[in-house]
Amino acid sequence: MSTEARTPPERAGAREWTALAVLGVPAVLVMMNMSVLYLTLPTLSRDLDPSGPQLLWITDIYGFMVAGALVTMGTLGDRIGHRRILLIGAVAFTAASVFAAYANSAGMLVAARAVQGVAAASLAPTSLSVIRNLFRDPAQRTLAITIWMMSFMGGGALGPLVGGVLLQYFWWGSVFLVAVPTMLVLVLTVPFLVPEFRSSGTGRLDLISVAMSLVTPLAIVYGIKGIAADGPGLSSLGFIVLGLVVGAAFVRRQRRLTTPLLDLSLFRIPAFSISAGGMIVVGMLLFGTSLLTSQYLQLVLGYAPLKAGLWQLPTAVGGTVVALWVSGLAARHQPAVLMSAGAAFAVLGPIMLTQVDGGPGFLVAGSLLLFAGLTPFMALGTGLVVGAAPPERAGAASAISETGAELGGALGIATLGSVATAVYGGYMTDHLPADLAGPARETLPAALEAARGLGGELGTALADTARAAFTQSLHVHALILIPLLLALSALTLTLRRRGKRDAEDLPTADDRAAAPAPAAD
Repeated sequence: MSTEARTPPERAGAREWTALAVLGVPAVLVMMNMSVLYLTLPTLSRDLDPSGPQLLWITDIYGFMVAGALVTMGTLGDRIGHRRILLIGAVAFTAASVFAAYANSAGMLVAARAVQGVAAASLAPTSLSVIRNLFRDPAQRTLAITIWMMSFMGGGALGPLVGGVLLQYFWWGSVFLVAVPTMLVLVLTVPFLVPEFRSSGTGRLDLISVAMSLVTPLAIVYGIKGIAADGPGLSSLGFIVLGLVVGAAFVRRQRRLTTPLLDLSLFRIPAFSISAGGMIVVGMLLFGTSLLTSQYLQLVLGYAPLKAGLWQLPTAVGGTVVALWVSGLAARHQPAVLMSAGAAFAVLGPIMLTQVDGGPGFLVAGSLLLFAGLTPFMALGTGLVVGAAPPERAGAASAISETGAELGGALGIATLGSVATAVYGGYMTDHLPADLAGPARETLPAALEAARGLGGELGTALADTARAAFTQSLHVHALILIPLLLALSALTLTLRRRGKRDAEDLPTADDRAAAPAPAAD
């Protein structure tokens, strides 16, 4: 190794830490935009009257568009500049938020959420890749990424509180307008605090790969939703097969391209591949559970949005405390051990959720244990993914990390949410006559609305049955989480035995064309 290679990396100063504080804004907004929506579902369901599938699309189209566009935005950031992509995304996110706030139909809201998702895809990976380049010292980088991840948790905490207050006094669309002033702060300060980072090897953006990266998850999830709503059918199975085929073709195409949209060589690093794959599982578990618990607090227990938000606050605060604690432990213990132990500890969460029956105690305790147990994976796993990649691939690595989390979240809402919907519908069918079940078997809000229309003992019976059906779906959801958590814990522990492969051993772009180097203006 040369003397230059052994030189300690430059440590970050006041400007870098101030920039980190500003970069936390999009992280807060991305998470808040998700957690706020959960609280608005009962209110917007009454105003827009979405069907069961439309309600699921409203909640998860955002995540799928984020997941589908992240790799594209990360690659664009590497090529044309991360700061530029960040600013463009901030403006687009603001415009899409206004569009969502004033949507007057379920279809319009789905479209607005889709645009928000594409815009949000430029925020998280570009912020993370900028952090990767601003903080060269490994210890500082770990702390910076942990703080950045805490911004996500802060968004999760602020979402229910801000959303609860707004829903208490304004209409449901007001929750989307929170992004407008906060994004203005980002647009006005980033040009002065954040230097431009990009790779000198630009290459051509492969639009076919971009389309494939969007079609793959959307087709698979559309098929899963169809199976959950109507049972196995040729159309639903056909969409799943289509998604798998396009995904396989996407992988083959990336291996042949000189400048691929997704650099598959990064997955040769064990720490990278296991952490990125684990982020998908973590996203599934957390987002899928958050959707159900938020609805349980409002629709089963009948809490107002603000009260429901306050009951969710301990989960976010607990995760923030654990994140700080784990950041200190990471200096003395292997990240893989902390991540594996956390996933095993998180099993206590779904065990508590199986005991939920008519009160918030077990619900809040189960959510807190699940979230706290998975916090080490979110904080340290993201650092492993980003730190394992060389600087010129920071955008691609950041995008893959965020793609895992967002895709997992969308998959959790779609798959676990679809399973919960199927369990709910089956319970309603088994416990109510066909003429009474009707539309009430699609969603709990629809059942409660039908119960209000019926009134009297019949309406009360319908409402009680619907709440019992939703509780049953929560129990089934919790049971599914247990083996997934145990598998995640076992898989993560293999990192301790296999060790972390040095990113310098990876083939660089020299092996395909010319080696890019990060440039700062």
